Amino acid sequence: MVSTEEALDVTRIIPRSGTWTRGVLNYILRRQNEDGGYTFAQGLESNAQDTYYALAILDVLGVRPRRSEQTANWLREFPAKDLYAYYYVAGALRLLSQPVDSALAGHILALHRADGSFGTVDVNIEAPSEFVSTFMAIELLKMLDATWDVEKTIDWLLRYRNQDGGFGTNNHSNLRSTFHAVTSLRNLSYPIDRLGSTIAFVRSCEQPRGGFTVVATNSAPYMEDIYYGVMMLDLLGEQSEYPEQTVKHVFGCLNSNGGFRRSVELGISTFEDTYYALAVLRKLSRI
Repeated sequence: MVSTEEALDVTRIIPRSGTWTRGVLNYILRRQNEDGGYTFAQGLESNAQDTYYALAILDVLGVRPRRSEQTANWLREFPAKDLYAYYYVAGALRLLSQPVDSALAGHILALHRADGSFGTVDVNIEAPSEFVSTFMAIELLKMLDATWDVEKTIDWLLRYRNQDGGFGTNNHSNLRSTFHAVTSLRNLSYPIDRLGSTIAFVRSCEQPRGGFTVVATNSAPYMEDIYYGVMMLDLLGEQSEYPEQTVKHVFGCLNSNGGFRRSVELGISTFEDTYYALAVLRKLSRI
């Protein structure tokens, strides 16, 4: 890996990617604060979510983070008090090749409910899906090599699989819920090749003009849904039917500051959307 100091001045870091990757890199590096953490908007305090996505972006680009020990110290001192904070802090430490406190497993297992889930499915509108808490908990517990009654969690997730092959509460499937459910099942070693009809649901959300929508009848392909769609097809052993159109759509969300926004129409750059964009482009062999 090259250092970020070299990356700022040299055009040969990622030869296949071109000048736009340098713009992404500068977008990230200029938003690292003195404490070692990151924020998507200059001038704001560091936060765990942006620090995680910043490190994930640098990882995709193959660039070693600056002041990594300082970042690790900031993460260790971060007052994580909920599942989201645990997830981003632990994920960021793992990206820095730093150990994660094994005591975290106890905090996560304390959230395990009798039905096998981690958290309620009655989530607010800002949550990505009703299964995101369970998804995060499973990833953390897998990271920590923790054990629990995984069969009960598998049964709970499968309970929300609908006739169209997608996942979602109240018999309404959507791509975000399906991604979190399928990825969780894979992480629990469930044979997801049994979910054949789930492929058809994901395909129904794929758009010939490029990208994926959260449901088949939705007209707006948002960056997170493109990410979920491309990654889920890959998980299920499939590929996008419209890769060139999807790549064009993703690049249509690139802002002048080097970051990516949520949709073609409008939006400011965020680290989360930039990570999703880069992950999609890498999966479609554009990085």
